[in-house]
This record gives sequence, C-alpha cells and structure tokens, in this order.
Amino acid sequence: MPDKTIVTNRQARFNYTILESLEAGIALTGTEVKSLRSGNVSLNESFARIDGREIFIYNMHIAPYEFGNINNPDSMRPRKLLLHRAQIRKFAHETSIKHLVLIPLKLYFKDGLAKVEIALAKGKKLYDKRESIKKRDSDREIKRRLAE
Repeated sequence: MPDKTIVTNRQARFNYTILESLEAGIALTGTEVKSLRSGNVSLNESFARIDGREIFIYNMHIAPYEFGNINNPDSMRPRKLLLHRAQIRKFAHETSIKHLVLIPLKLYFKDGLAKVEIALAKGKKLYDKRESIKKRDSDREIKRRLAE
C-alpha cells in the first residue's frame, strides 16, 4: 500500500541543507486524525525540539475537525513524536553539539497510521539560497532546451 502524502514543507529544502531524515510516528487525538484525512494541516514555520527524553513538534497547525465537539484539542498544541530512545539520543547529541535543527519535511499516512518525516538540517546562508535559485533556473533552462 503506497504512502498517502498529506502535506509537504516546501520551504524546508530551500531554507535548510538536509543532512539526514527519519520517519517518526506522531501522537494524535481522534478528531485530529479526521482533520488530517481531510487535509486541513500546515507545516509552515513548524519545527521539532527535544524536551528531556522526548521530541515534540511545535507550530504544526491542524485545523479543528468541523464535526467535532467542544473537546477538540488546540490546533497549535505541541505533539509528541514517537521514536526509539536511541534515535532520540542521537538527535539530541547532533542538535546540541553541531547546532543543527529538527524540521518536519512531510506528513503522510502509512498503513493507516499518521507519520511525519523529520530531518536533521543546517540553516542555509543567503548566498547558499541564491546558489540554489541559480541551479534551479539553469536546470529548468536545460530541460526546456532538451524538450525543443
């Protein structure tokens, strides 16, 4: 059964250099899952942070389920990521020593379970972003010339 991508963080690959990515489960409530299935989620400006022995994702907006009741959870609440202890330790070491950040790349369903792909990333400088734009434009021009 193929993965069903819900949303991708398109700005992540432009603003960060992705060093390593990993699939993680995410702890959600029932109405949040229903809202995800209808595609009411945004990963813009979201990030992950290690709090003690756990990793939480912040600023991920999941719109309240329209048919839910008054007990719908807060749309911007921190959500726990489900990882093995060794993976959390590795990410904690990498982020503290090398000053890297954890960012979500995409959110999808795999075998009926909500998963998030998080990446260990390093922020790009302005000149790196300019170079990415130049490379993208040149690749586009090459494709255009080959199509003629």
